[in-house]
Amino acid sequence: MTSFAPPIDGVRRSFVQARGVRFHVTESGPQDGRPVLALHGWPQHHWVYRDLLANPPQGLRIIAPDLPGYGWSGPAPHRWAKDDVADDVLALMDALGLDRVLLVGHDWGGFVGYRMVLKAPERFDGYLVMNMAHPWQTPRTILPHFWRFLAYQPFVASIGRFLQERTPYLERVVFAFGPKAHRISPADARVYAERFRDPVVARTATDTYRTFLLHELRSQARQPEVRRTSVPIRAVFGMADFAVHHSLASPATARADDYTFEPVESGHFVIDERPDVVRARLVALAAETG
Repeated sequence: MTSFAPPIDGVRRSFVQARGVRFHVTESGPQDGRPVLALHGWPQHHWVYRDLLANPPQGLRIIAPDLPGYGWSGPAPHRWAKDDVADDVLALMDALGLDRVLLVGHDWGGFVGYRMVLKAPERFDGYLVMNMAHPWQTPRTILPHFWRFLAYQPFVASIGRFLQERTPYLERVVFAFGPKAHRISPADARVYAERFRDPVVARTATDTYRTFLLHELRSQARQPEVRRTSVPIRAVFGMADFAVHHSLASPATARADDYTFEPVESGHFVIDERPDVVRARLVALAAETG
């Protein structure tokens, strides 16, 4: 089990208390640079943004927290309901003195990011989101792909703590699934998987899926999201993704004034596989919203 965060050249690390969570925050770039808040997903942590952190684009301050209970952050004092986690991260922005940011999110970090954009749109200049369904889903859009959820989510939501702590499930199943051309390296997969041997982290991941399957998915079906956003959204999507189908990020169903979708030749873990694309799209979003 890894006790210390993996090294990244030139970064600054700190622990910041916000809304009852002891956030582990990794950042780089000038302190007075334009802030970019980057949120990771499962089964990962802030290290997914190592390329941006080690070499931040000019003028940008990259801030990559570990989400509550993940990585080296302390657990949340509540269940991992995504609206509550969104409030936690908004409180972290307050604690860091960040009035407005460019937001980046992948996987569950992308889900949380959408909740933040809908809750407090005035705090975001733009949103770069990767391989996550947008929130404007209905039973009609979800049902054709519900089998994808059943392929792995019930296992993580039920026996996920055991699988992550005691077995090579993450390395040999999650990170090794899909076309070989789009799998991340075993060494990188190990960096992520080792952290999930910590009981707090494994329990957080299990709760992430349990709250989704038992509460959020049903709530979405009963009351589909109707709020519209004017925050510019740039969806970058690895098209070899098994977990999330690209149709769930379609511009045709997005209730957003400025939403674009870009298919990318990669799998679900697009930041690991195509950091060049992520960097380029972040730089472009910064320029057009500057």
